[in-house]
Amino acid sequence: MFESGPHLDASAFQALDPAQVQILDVRERWEYDKARLPGAVLIPLGELVERVKELDPAKPVAAYCHHGMRSLQALHFLRSAGFQDLAHLSGGIDAYSRLDPSIPRY
Repeated sequence: MFESGPHLDASAFQALDPAQVQILDVRERWEYDKARLPGAVLIPLGELVERVKELDPAKPVAAYCHHGMRSLQALHFLRSAGFQDLAHLSGGIDAYSRLDPSIPRY
C-alpha cells in the first residue's frame, strides 16, 4: 500500500482510510488527550513491545507521534516483529495540525 515509501506527508496521511489502515498513535496518553487523529489507536511507544499483539500484521500500519521520531522508532520495531506494510507521518501531528486547524497544536 505504501509504495512511495515509509515517510508520508500530512496530506497523504490525511487521505488514509482507518477502515483499511491501522492508524497507530505512539504518543503518551496526555498528548492523545490534547490532540488526536480520527480512527487512531493509542499504544504509547514504551508499551508497544507488550501490546504489539493488538495490531494485525496482515493489515497496513501508519504510525504518528508529535514530530515523527517516535513513530519512526515504532516502524523499526514493527518491522522486526514481522510487519511489512508500514509508514509514518513525517513531521508528526504537528505537521498534520498545520494542514487541519481542527487538530490543536501543542
